[in-house]
Amino acid sequence: MKKDFLVELGTEELPPKALKTLSKAFTQGIEDGLTELELNFDSVKSYAAPRRLAVVVNGLDEQTAVKEVTVWGPPAKIAFDADGNPSKAAEAFANKNGIDVAELKTENDGKQDKLVYRKSAGGELTTGKLEGIIQNSLAKLPIAKRMRWGARRDEFVRPVQWLLILFGNELVEAEVYGVKANRETRGHRFHYDQTLIIESAGEYADKLNSIAYVNADFESRRETIKQQVLAEADKVDGQAMLDEELLDEVTALVEWPVALMGKFEESFLEVPSEALVYSMKEHQKYFPVQNAAGELMPYFITISNIESKDPAQVISGNEKVIRPRLADAAFFYETDKKISLSDMRERLKPIVFQAQLGSIYDKTERVRNLAQMIAQQVDGDLAKVQRAAELCKSDLVSDMVGEFDKMQGVAGYYYAKHAGEDEEVALALQEQYLPKFAGDKLPSSKTGTIIALADRLDTLSGIFGIGQKPTGSKDPFALRRASVAVLRLLVEKELPLDLAQLLKLATINHGDSIKDSDASVATALEYMLERFRSWYEEEQIAVEVFMSVSAKNLTVPLDINRRVHAVHAFSQLPDAAALAAANKRVSNILAKLDSAVSDEVNEALLQETAEKNLAQAVAEKADQVAPLFAAANYTEALSALADLRPVVDSFFDDVMVMADDLELRNNRLALLNKLRQLFLQVADISHLVPAK
Repeated sequence: MKKDFLVELGTEELPPKALKTLSKAFTQGIEDGLTELELNFDSVKSYAAPRRLAVVVNGLDEQTAVKEVTVWGPPAKIAFDADGNPSKAAEAFANKNGIDVAELKTENDGKQDKLVYRKSAGGELTTGKLEGIIQNSLAKLPIAKRMRWGARRDEFVRPVQWLLILFGNELVEAEVYGVKANRETRGHRFHYDQTLIIESAGEYADKLNSIAYVNADFESRRETIKQQVLAEADKVDGQAMLDEELLDEVTALVEWPVALMGKFEESFLEVPSEALVYSMKEHQKYFPVQNAAGELMPYFITISNIESKDPAQVISGNEKVIRPRLADAAFFYETDKKISLSDMRERLKPIVFQAQLGSIYDKTERVRNLAQMIAQQVDGDLAKVQRAAELCKSDLVSDMVGEFDKMQGVAGYYYAKHAGEDEEVALALQEQYLPKFAGDKLPSSKTGTIIALADRLDTLSGIFGIGQKPTGSKDPFALRRASVAVLRLLVEKELPLDLAQLLKLATINHGDSIKDSDASVATALEYMLERFRSWYEEEQIAVEVFMSVSAKNLTVPLDINRRVHAVHAFSQLPDAAALAAANKRVSNILAKLDSAVSDEVNEALLQETAEKNLAQAVAEKADQVAPLFAAANYTEALSALADLRPVVDSFFDDVMVMADDLELRNNRLALLNKLRQLFLQVADISHLVPAK
C-alpha cells in the first residue's frame, strides 16, 4: 500500500535570498532519507514560502521492504572444538543474533564452512522512520548562521512556530525543534491570520491557496509574479526588466503576490539609468520598466503581499518611498560632475589597495605602464590607453559609487563623457571590469580589453608576489575569477600574447615589493594555466586532452586553446586511440635510453618493408603538415597525421626495434623519434592513453 506524505515546517520569515536553496536542500534530504531506507515513492514536490518549508511525497510505501538477510559468522573450525562443542566465538555469534546455540548452522560461503544465520528484515512502518528523516534533513541544511529562540538550545535559521506531518490522513507523532506535529498550518498574516486544519497530505497546497491566501508553490508563485509584472508593463507599452535573481527574491518575500505599477518624475531620467535601476532593484525590490528601444521609462512595478481594497493607496505609498531614493541618486550625480576625474584620482593616494602593494593610485600607475606595453604588442592606441589607465579607478571615490557600489566603472563612463573625454576612453572605464562572472560579455573596445587585462595582471602578479596565493575557499582578491577573465580575454579576443611575459612585465612594475620575481611569476603562471582544466571540463573536453597539451609547457593561452581543440577533434577519430598508444610506446622506449636519439634516419640501414614504408610516410607527412603547423592549423595537421596509423601498426607488428645490431637499432629509434616529433609539434598525444 502507498500513501502521500506531507511535512511542513512553519517559521518566522525566512531569509529571502536563501529560501530557494533551503527548499531544494530540504527536499533532497527527505528524498535521500527515504531512498536510504529503500522506501519507494512515485514523486516528490517542494513547497516554499516566506514562513514555511514543505515537502509532499506522493505514493510512498507504508512500510520498508521485507528481505532475507544472511549473516556470516566465524569459520566452523573456530566455532566448534574437536568434540563438536560450541566455542566462545559461537556463543558470541548466537547472542549477537538473538538465537540459541543449538540453532546454529554451518554452510560453505564459497571458500570454507562458516556459521550462518538467515533472518527476515524490514517490514517496519514508514511512520516510525519519518521523524528521523526530517530531523536529519533539517540538520544538513546549508545555513551560514543559525539562531536560538526561547529557553531551548535548539538552533535553526529562524524560530520554528509550527510543525505539520501527515501520512495520508494519519497524523504522524513527531517533534522537531521542541515543536510537536499536528494537523495545523497557518494562513496569510493579513488575509487569513489563523490556523487551518489539513486533513490529508493530498489537500495541502489547494487548501492553502483557496482558503488561506497562501500560494506555497514557489515556482507557481514565481510564474504568477512574472506574468503580472509583464501585464502591468504592457499597460504603458513598456517592457519589464525581469532580473532572474530579483524575481527569485521577490517570490521569497510574498505569499499572495499582487503586482502594482507606480510612477516617478520624468526629471529623474536625466540621471544615469543604471543608478536608477540599481536603486529600484536593490533598495526597493521594484521591477523597472523600459521602452522598446531599451530606454528607461518613469514607471516601476512593485509586488504587494496583500490584495488591497484600495490599491491606489499602496501605489501612492511606494511612490513616496522611491522619490527620496531617486533624489539621492540625482544629487550624487550632480555633485560628482563638479569634480574632474583627474582630481578624483588624486584622492586615491591615501586609499590602500594592499598594505604591501601601495595605494589604489599606485595601482593606476602600474596599470598605465603595463597597459602601454600591452598596447604596443596588439597595436592599441597608446594615448587612449594611457588616459584610460590613469582614470580607471577615479570613480571609486565618487559619491555615486559610495552609495551604489555596483556603479563603479559605469559612473566613470558617464563622468568621462560629461568631461568630454574620448568615447573609447570613457567606455574603457566601464569595460575594464568585464567579464564580471562566468559567461559574462567581454569588452567591446580594444582599449577596454587592454585595461581589463592590465588591471587583473597587476593584481595577480602583486598578490602572488607577496605570497598570498588562494587557499581552499579563501580568495579575498578574487584571483580565480581574475585568472579566468585574463584567459578569456586572451583567447576570445584572439590576442597571441605570452602570459609568462605579461606576468613578468607586471611583476617588474611592482619593484621592490616583490622579492623573488621569478618564483612568483612561475607560481602565478602555473595557477592561471591550471584554470584551463575546469574551463575545458565545462566544454566536455577530457582532461587527458588538456594534459597532452599541458605537457608542452606552453605559455600563450590562445595557442594552447587552439591545440586543445585540435587534439580534442583528433581524439574523436577512429585512428586516434591506436596512434596515441603507439606514441605512448615510443615515449616509453625513448625514456629508457641512456643517450639522446638522432634526428636523422639513414635510409641505407632500412631493411624491413614495414620500416621503409614508415620512413617514407613520415617524410611525406612532414612535408605535408609543415605549412599547416606554420599557420597554427593544428586540427588539419593532426587529421593528416591520423593517416599514419596503418604503417605505424605494420611497423610494430613486423619490425624488432631493439635489434642486436646497434647501428640498426639506433636507426630504428631515430625513425620512431621522427614519428613522435611530428605529433609533438602539436601535443604529447601519449597522454590520451588512459592510465592503468
